[in-house]
Amino acid sequence: MRGPHNIWRLIRTLATMERTGAIGVVLAALDAPPRIRLVARVLGWPFAWVGLKGDETLPPATRALTALGPAYIKFGQILSTRPDVVGPEMALQLQYLQDKLPPFPVDVAKAMVEAELNRPVSEIFSEFSEPVAAASIAQVHRARLADTGVQVAVKVLRPGIERSFRTDIDAFYLAARIIEMLSPASRRLRPTDVITHFEGVVNGELDLRLESAAAGEFAANTENDVGFQVPKPIWNLSGRQVMTLGWAEGLSLADNAALDAAGHNREVLGTRVLQLFLSHALRDGFFHADMHQGNLKVAANGDIIAYDFGIMGRLDEYTRRVYAEILFGFIRRDYRRVAEVHFEAGYVPADRDIDEFARALRVVGEPIFGMDATYISMAKLLAYLFEVTERFGMETRTELILLQRTMVVVEGVARSLDPRINIWQVARPIVEDYIKENVGPKAILRDLTRTARVVGRFGPRLPRLVEDLLIRQGQTVIVVPPRRRLHPALWMLAGSGMTALGVWLGALL
Repeated sequence: MRGPHNIWRLIRTLATMERTGAIGVVLAALDAPPRIRLVARVLGWPFAWVGLKGDETLPPATRALTALGPAYIKFGQILSTRPDVVGPEMALQLQYLQDKLPPFPVDVAKAMVEAELNRPVSEIFSEFSEPVAAASIAQVHRARLADTGVQVAVKVLRPGIERSFRTDIDAFYLAARIIEMLSPASRRLRPTDVITHFEGVVNGELDLRLESAAAGEFAANTENDVGFQVPKPIWNLSGRQVMTLGWAEGLSLADNAALDAAGHNREVLGTRVLQLFLSHALRDGFFHADMHQGNLKVAANGDIIAYDFGIMGRLDEYTRRVYAEILFGFIRRDYRRVAEVHFEAGYVPADRDIDEFARALRVVGEPIFGMDATYISMAKLLAYLFEVTERFGMETRTELILLQRTMVVVEGVARSLDPRINIWQVARPIVEDYIKENVGPKAILRDLTRTARVVGRFGPRLPRLVEDLLIRQGQTVIVVPPRRRLHPALWMLAGSGMTALGVWLGALL
């Protein structure tokens, strides 16, 4: 489906932004340069008549994004958590996108449930409500199990959502290629790879069986986390287009007035959201990658309840250590060490100046320490970070996209609860605990133990592996006489001397 015909989709996007009046509002909120605003208006005005009209009762930006479809709605959901980037008024308007989108009829939802589970809805549920929340990909119904009377949430995909997302993603691919063609400097950001990564994420979100698996794993990992709850999936009532899990009763994390009225401490909640995210990312390497306010509630006892597990992130142990060392370096204001970690991990080309990079990082970190968060412009900070990555030739790391994006979203959620929160102070205890356990002598001993176990499993094959390695390197290897009882490794060691010994020691290390 990718091809020039997607140009129409891109033209219609710009035209819709112009027709709904969103283009001027969005660029103003993002504080875009006057030149960019002029170009956007000049390109958008002639095509405004082909733009989508949208719901005229909604504010311009929300109206445009809902008209354009689910992929654009996802983008708006992310921006809704960043009042420091788009402004508090725009962020408040975009919160509509989190769980208040127009639902599809309950009869359609019931028909999809029956088709997926091969049973009548009345046989499974004694109650099945109208939609209680409607998002970009699915909507949720409150139901009661007929056999136990337990309340559950039933999530049903929107009809035709896969085709809709495919259309948007194809257009994004074309946009990425156009950007790469017109701006060679943008290639270091690997826009096409970024779209490929998000395509994989979206495909996973469109299969509710995978979300059920993610919910089960996440619930098991966080079972002992104080102040945190995860509803568990009900496997026999879940499938590709339908997922059933425990009901989460609580107040929306986006409703500050209701939280205050209920007596919840928003400063504590803001701190907990950040620390839980860091703990899951560093400790487990498996984290909720869509933690906006629409996916978080607060229970009556103050626990944070997470749901909607369509987008989850994973980090291997090495990446977690690199990430923790970078955070720890910022917390300690050791910018030289932060720079060294970037070079050691290959995030910055080796031919760049490490001292200059450390100075650039200092500009990022210093304004945050000791300053009221209400005076920190995250928009300006992000703009400077982009300049730094361009200056030092840093390429986009697709394996870190979800982590970086979620960190931005979670920090936005925390700041909406507590505008004065400082992410470095809140992160310090979590990162320090991880560093103590995973970087240093204790971690080295644990790594060596794991390595010994792996080598032990391959023990019977090691002699043959060494022999094959030596043959490939052109070494002379003594053939083991058929009647000898000595282990082949001893014959190899005797025949090839220190070469084989070196190979053995290397394998063990």
